[in-house]
Amino acid sequence: MEDLTLFGLLFESLVIRDLRVYAQATDAQVFHYRDNTGLEVDAIVERADGTWAAIEVKLGVGHIDRGAANLTRFVERVDTARIGQPAALVVIAGSGYGYVREDGVIVVPIGALGP
Repeated sequence: MEDLTLFGLLFESLVIRDLRVYAQATDAQVFHYRDNTGLEVDAIVERADGTWAAIEVKLGVGHIDRGAANLTRFVERVDTARIGQPAALVVIAGSGYGYVREDGVIVVPIGALGP
């Protein structure tokens, strides 16, 4: 608990591992996104049919707004005419409740993840 940055990175790794396990079971893939401006998205999950979702991982519920804003910026930059609109924009949090924000971003506590 003395190094929350490290704990956050470990939490993100755990979530990405879980997403890869669930994706593999549903014939999907998990990617990481980073562009030349430094914009980064923790996970892009793409199904075999081309539908996709963008996911940010935030350990603390106080960082959910930042994750949602990052996802919104990402969608504004990608060519959705070519790749389609995302099926979901999701922030996975370390605790709290699941809900849909006014901007449409879905907040999911890690305990609610599952196949």
